[in-house]
Amino acid sequence: MELENLTIVIPTLNAAKSLPATLAALGGTEAEIFSVDGGSTDSTVALVEAAGHRVIASARGRGVQLAAGVRAASREWLLLLHADTVPGEGWRDVVGRFIADPRNADRAGVFRFATELPGRLARSLERTVNWRSRVMALPYGDQGLLIGRDLLDRVGGVRPLPIMEDVDLVRRLGRDRLTMLEATAVTSGERYRRSGILPRVARNMACLGLYYVGVPPSVIARLYG
Repeated sequence: MELENLTIVIPTLNAAKSLPATLAALGGTEAEIFSVDGGSTDSTVALVEAAGHRVIASARGRGVQLAAGVRAASREWLLLLHADTVPGEGWRDVVGRFIADPRNADRAGVFRFATELPGRLARSLERTVNWRSRVMALPYGDQGLLIGRDLLDRVGGVRPLPIMEDVDLVRRLGRDRLTMLEATAVTSGERYRRSGILPRVARNMACLGLYYVGVPPSVIARLYG
């Protein structure tokens, strides 16, 4: 199923290690694909251009970059996708069916979460994240976000936050407008490898808690690492 009505926006910053797998998974579609780059000093920009896609320069900060990408997008549907997230088998058909269904004009979709890490602890992490997404309606940006431009505009767009832009957006969308797509996206385990799964989860939860009690995202970004 072709995706002529879709723009895929990828915020990038020194993503040369993970980006090739993401671009490979996105190849062969009619979607408009571009990266919004926050000043990479590695080969990120060259990789995107070699794949035949556009690069938009932006100030640094994932929310800032996503907001710039949304403004530049020319199509009615948007897939906001991290540079280290790889849509899995069958994602094109799943996304195509979602876009084609008029009932989804007022809904947004997220992928099921998976990580490349091996082991039982990683599988437990996947189950926990997918439970949180389904039951608490709190997916994170590494699950992607598929949303129509009209709905995104109605809820106020992507706010130019340095961190927590994903939580901010899904909270405004609300539980009734979020759905889990029948496809999985595999996210890099690099952050978990660097700090360990449990310490990384603890830090993520601490950052989320700080956000909910009103700590400015600029402060939380320094703690996130």
